[in-house]
Amino acid sequence: MTSLIDVIFLLLLFFMLTSTFSKYGEVELMAAGQATAGEAPQRLFVQLGAESVSLNGQPADLQSLAGLLRSQPDDGRGHVVLISPDESATSQHLVDLLAELRQVEGLQWVVLG
Repeated sequence: MTSLIDVIFLLLLFFMLTSTFSKYGEVELMAAGQATAGEAPQRLFVQLGAESVSLNGQPADLQSLAGLLRSQPDDGRGHVVLISPDESATSQHLVDLLAELRQVEGLQWVVLG
């Protein structure tokens, strides 16, 4: 009969050999800025659905969204895009949207909910 400590060591060895070690993805966070209270950036609202994207309530195409964001009037304060994905949007839709937003220089974005 095998002693209990042998069984424990075998289980420990089994779990150590079968576990996977993966590096967690890193997320870049925005640092606190030096802006004063009067310099709030202009907010743009993007609603993301499974088959649709809208910018400030107006329907838009995902491929032309970067151009639409570049054409927004800028008063030197910059833009913050608030992204609101609905329940039908998949994570791939969100990744595609973020890839489009990265094409615009100086744009910050926040994913809501």
